[in-house]
Amino acid sequence: MQSAKPGDLVTIHYIGTLDNGYIFDSAEADNPLSFTIGEEEIFPALEQAIIGMQLGSAANIEIRSADAYGPRRDENLLRVPRSQFPAEREIRAGEKISLAFSDGEERIMRILMLDETQVTLDANHPLAGLDLTFALHLEKIARPA
Repeated sequence: MQSAKPGDLVTIHYIGTLDNGYIFDSAEADNPLSFTIGEEEIFPALEQAIIGMQLGSAANIEIRSADAYGPRRDENLLRVPRSQFPAEREIRAGEKISLAFSDGEERIMRILMLDETQVTLDANHPLAGLDLTFALHLEKIARPA
């Protein structure tokens, strides 16, 4: 039976969950994910787990936080004065905002908390520090020509 190897274009269905059962993402039958193994389109740890899987097989694959979005980092928290935001603009904890930095880079950050004087922004990925589990099915394997 055919098994997945580096360079193959594979198509998978998956449901991604956290330890508490929360579904953070899915690619089901009507919307599968296709990628080339080795092209770094997905987490390398997930690619490695798929290598050797046989066509049509299913697996539950755990990816540790260090091999997914990494740990939550305190240096990715930014505290700014509330006065940096327009007074008429209502801002709420949990809201995502886009900030332009002096080097021209633009980053999406989430408002973690705020009070009358300060806003704490979080640039960590929402899944940073969390282990991920993928229940997946290998649907297709296409070999390069």
